[in-house]
Amino acid sequence: MQLTIHQIDAFTSSLFKGNYAAVIPLESWLSDELMLNIGAENNVSETAFTCLQDDGSYAIRWFSPLMEIDFCGHATLAAAYVLCEENNISQVRFTAEAVGELIVNKNSDDSFTMTFPKQAPTKVEDIPDALLKGLSIQPVLVFKNRQAYFAIYDNAQQIHELTTNSALLKTLHPFDVVVSASSAEYDIVSRYFWPASGGEEDFVTGSIHTGLAPYWAQQLGKNKLNAYQASSRGGFIQCEVGESTVTLTGHAVRYLKGTIYI
Repeated sequence: MQLTIHQIDAFTSSLFKGNYAAVIPLESWLSDELMLNIGAENNVSETAFTCLQDDGSYAIRWFSPLMEIDFCGHATLAAAYVLCEENNISQVRFTAEAVGELIVNKNSDDSFTMTFPKQAPTKVEDIPDALLKGLSIQPVLVFKNRQAYFAIYDNAQQIHELTTNSALLKTLHPFDVVVSASSAEYDIVSRYFWPASGGEEDFVTGSIHTGLAPYWAQQLGKNKLNAYQASSRGGFIQCEVGESTVTLTGHAVRYLKGTIYI
């Protein structure tokens, strides 16, 4: 069997920045075991598999090198980039079991706008010791949604300086950890750690901004926000918060197109 593979840098206009994802369009699903093995072999933060449905939508599934992930924003952007380019279309409708329908539109400036369900976090009163001991700087507040703990800080410098104890953060599974603050340069600055699910630190995490954007929109009194994820590669996301949705806009660039032999 031969499968076409694309590798895309998402949430960036420049190669070697943002977050990389592999995209593999399928005509029918492979076995879970095979997709897990491909995700591990690719060893990028996510491998997205898409499969065209009878109604014209694309079912999408995401695999880290360790496991299947139920929602990934940057790999959705990468998949939309591939499908729009390969099929000469400007809108893709994805469906995913955990989050429902995901609409992605290609804009005139070649950016992509993705509409996701809002996943605003709620305040945590009983903060796990593993979270507090796993972060070198103590947060001022902690929130949580279905994906991660949100550690909120006073300033962006703390986000850049913070270090983590991965062994402790791993015990919080199935929850990952995002640290965030507002800044003068960007509305949102964040970093994302997922040692139990995919790796030490994710480069740019679209999905977590469906929780970050609603929180900071309320704090800052504005529904349109500019976000920067301060990883070693860095990435930019424009966010807009609606009543029940969050739209994320970013660019993507191709790194490779090739063939997998199985």
